[in-house]
Amino acid sequence: MARFQNTGQPDWDWWSRLWPTPGATLRKLGVESGESVAEVGCGSGYFALPAARIAESESVYAVDLDASLLDELDGLADRQGIDNVVPVHGDARNLTDVLPDPVSTLVVANTFHGVEDQSGFVEQAFRAIEPGGSLIIVNWHDRPRETTTVGTEPRGPPTALRSPPGETEDVVLSAAPFTLDRLVELPPYHYGLVFDR
Repeated sequence: MARFQNTGQPDWDWWSRLWPTPGATLRKLGVESGESVAEVGCGSGYFALPAARIAESESVYAVDLDASLLDELDGLADRQGIDNVVPVHGDARNLTDVLPDPVSTLVVANTFHGVEDQSGFVEQAFRAIEPGGSLIIVNWHDRPRETTTVGTEPRGPPTALRSPPGETEDVVLSAAPFTLDRLVELPPYHYGLVFDR
């Protein structure tokens, strides 16, 4: 199965220019201690590793289709002394089959724009989240790609794949009985939508 479109693992250096403190970003989005987390399309763990620090003893399932990125994440977790990250090699289109248990929080960072069947994915996400849990979607604002630069290079998905918060909200709310909790601006180029199950 192919990866979601335009969701390859970027360089950690430019991620750090956008989010120098990924743990603080996750806390701002509502990730809390003592809650299980899954990150879809985790790559090598830029968000999954700090999520594991926040979750403390709870499991953080790091889901990706690329086994080499999961190996890299596993090595980073070992070097950082993080033992509650659980790499999950599998297709996020089948979340309920891939995850061993429902989670408190499901994070979809910089991936939703590339999901071909967004409604089907949201339905899977709803079933993979515990009642009372949260779905967090971090997305690029719908600005022309040439204006979203990191260093001197345009970054992010093609302009045509970007969607404003209201459009993303409509997709989620029409696919499953989530409720929107809040919109969180994540300068310079992103927003986060937090949905309650």
